[in-house]
Amino acid sequence: MEVEIGIGKSGRRAYGFDDIAIVPSRRTRDPEDVDISWDIDAFHFDLPLIASAMDGVVSPATAIELGRLGGLGCLNLEGLWTRYEDPEPLLEEIATLEPEKATRRMQEIYSEPMKDELVGQRVVELREAGITTCASLTPQRVEAYAPTLLAAELDILVVQGTVVSAEHVSKDESRQPLNLKKFIREYEIPVIVGGCASYSTALHLMRTGAVGILVGVGPGHACTSRGVLGIGVPQATAIADAAGARIRHLDETGVYVHVIADGGMRTGGDIAKAIACGADAVMIGSPLASAYEAPGRGFHWGMATFHPTLPRGARVNAGRKATLEEILVGPARENDGTLNLFGALRTSMATTGYETVKEFQKAEVMVAPSLQTEGKSLQRSQGVGMGR
Repeated sequence: MEVEIGIGKSGRRAYGFDDIAIVPSRRTRDPEDVDISWDIDAFHFDLPLIASAMDGVVSPATAIELGRLGGLGCLNLEGLWTRYEDPEPLLEEIATLEPEKATRRMQEIYSEPMKDELVGQRVVELREAGITTCASLTPQRVEAYAPTLLAAELDILVVQGTVVSAEHVSKDESRQPLNLKKFIREYEIPVIVGGCASYSTALHLMRTGAVGILVGVGPGHACTSRGVLGIGVPQATAIADAAGARIRHLDETGVYVHVIADGGMRTGGDIAKAIACGADAVMIGSPLASAYEAPGRGFHWGMATFHPTLPRGARVNAGRKATLEEILVGPARENDGTLNLFGALRTSMATTGYETVKEFQKAEVMVAPSLQTEGKSLQRSQGVGMGR
């Protein structure tokens, strides 16, 4: 339904996770009977999870631990791990910076050029650990490093930016944008691409041959793109639109492209809502940044935080609250929904009667702006549970 913004301009009403609720169905199940596993291309994962390609979240060590736990860690190949042989001292420094000095100092730290030899070396480190390897590059650097990644036998490549389109237009003839369709056709490596936040962009990205698309423009807890650029779509609507594009693409081609909700999720309930809106899996950052093992020492920042001319991110303190295992699969020792995220997903699916993730995508949802506040006045006044 179009809403009139003013004479000459109207727009759709869009919804975020806090605006909607999953409706219980007539059936329930035992949580042990629920299957939350996920397959993309030839790879199987026990958890429908990709850890965000952010330096405060994924290091080679945490990617290996995530693989052990059944998820997938995506290493940022334009981050500190390919600019420095040993970035640990710099990660320690970033965690101690005063807020007013953080952005400027991070711009200096990230001005160090990428080292070509480290790009392949990091992928080999992951592969030798016996896990599925996943790493990200921005579109501008994909073709330059593709041979290195193929030689290192990377399993999954994520082509990621604030916004990625299937058609980049430039009047500068010296700049040759990445032709995603041509690249995916020529290189034998499964590609996930994003972000996007609309039906049309999702459909065009699916048509490039990508095995998955990332949905989310600016919802991340460390991202300021929505404020700096004024662009974005609330996640519940963005995911549902992308899921609609997936249906059309499947009808047209017979090829199923995975929708991965990227950002804006803090609790198990948020993850459940993302999948109920149509996501096949989720990409999360800040919840994992609070793990004891996270390289950011409890701090979290996005890929555009250190942009040299227009930073679009903030270094935020996620705190340090639990192990990666406790955050992902429990046990939870807090009642705010930030631990045992995928145990919560399993219980949500069982409570509403769905056995698999694909079935759960069909769950009924409703607009429910009072979901977070109804009957929760004591929790809010005391700062506990849902009142935090």
